[in-house]
Amino acid sequence: MKIENIVTPALIVQKSIFESNAEQMSALLAGGSLKLRPHYKSHKCAAIAHQQIQSGAVGITCAKLEEALDLADSGIEDILIANQITDASKISRLAHLANACRLTVCVDNGENVAELEKAAASAGSTIYCLVEYEIGMERCGVSGKEAVLSLAQQIERCPHLVFDGIQAYAGHISHTVSVEEREQETNKNKEKIQELLRYLQENHIFPRVLSGGSTGTSVIKAKESLYTELQAGSYLFMDATYRALGLPFQSSLFLLCTVVSVNDTVVVVDAGVKSCGVDQGMPVPYGFSVSKIVASEEHFQLHSPSKKFHVGEKVLLIPAHCCSTVNLHDRIYLVDGDRVVDRFLITARGAFH
Repeated sequence: MKIENIVTPALIVQKSIFESNAEQMSALLAGGSLKLRPHYKSHKCAAIAHQQIQSGAVGITCAKLEEALDLADSGIEDILIANQITDASKISRLAHLANACRLTVCVDNGENVAELEKAAASAGSTIYCLVEYEIGMERCGVSGKEAVLSLAQQIERCPHLVFDGIQAYAGHISHTVSVEEREQETNKNKEKIQELLRYLQENHIFPRVLSGGSTGTSVIKAKESLYTELQAGSYLFMDATYRALGLPFQSSLFLLCTVVSVNDTVVVVDAGVKSCGVDQGMPVPYGFSVSKIVASEEHFQLHSPSKKFHVGEKVLLIPAHCCSTVNLHDRIYLVDGDRVVDRFLITARGAFH
């Protein structure tokens, strides 16, 4: 099947660029102590997760329990939920899932630790824990090294929990355009984390894992030799937001649309916010420019395009945010040139619990 036969709106991935991005990440991390634990939320495709494991990833990161269930159901054996699971029913499911894979979860609260231990004891499982250390994102995590120590010690007293290390995620600098600013902020965080690690070691707590980072800080993290796991996800697709950062990856994911209306100044396509995430901005046209894009539920209005279009013509847009866009689709078509060569089912679409 050719691209022109795909019913739009649809997501397509250019095979050669997709594979090159994977190779670039492998080359970036080759020979160092930093290992890839890619984030599932960027593609939500079990088949891609298995490709990443086969290429050397130590495991998969995910955001939600339902994503972890999907990964385990596909045979992924090492899973990190990079968030806190606090709902009682979810904790129970988490504890039982820990019998099917090596399952790690983040914690920042002593009561939550106690509930995890209770559930794991009931299920007869072992849950691995990362204490989340807050390093400026102001979302989850504890900010004081004493609080980290207290949680780590509590976990180590729990027979069915294992203290595995620290998660320190600086998502607030992932999209900082200036390389210098990203490096400065990363170095500040490095000093803070090194101080924490020294403090923990002085108190006989020895984290095995330091997990975090993103596509935006991947090059910096690979050089600094501090983190052990990199949670990058968008590097495979490289959405429009990340393109501005000068990273060694190229855009491989596109939203394929069809022109439905044309007038003197505006081209309208059959894709809108129901098929393209706009939480990080409007998509970027591929191969031409526009003065602005106006979005509605089912349409994007492309104003003053730099080339002429006719009704029925196909248009490619680069989503500003791949993660939120992928979650709106059932499949991603893998294309080589103008032909479809495979498709990835988005097995964790809508997995937001």
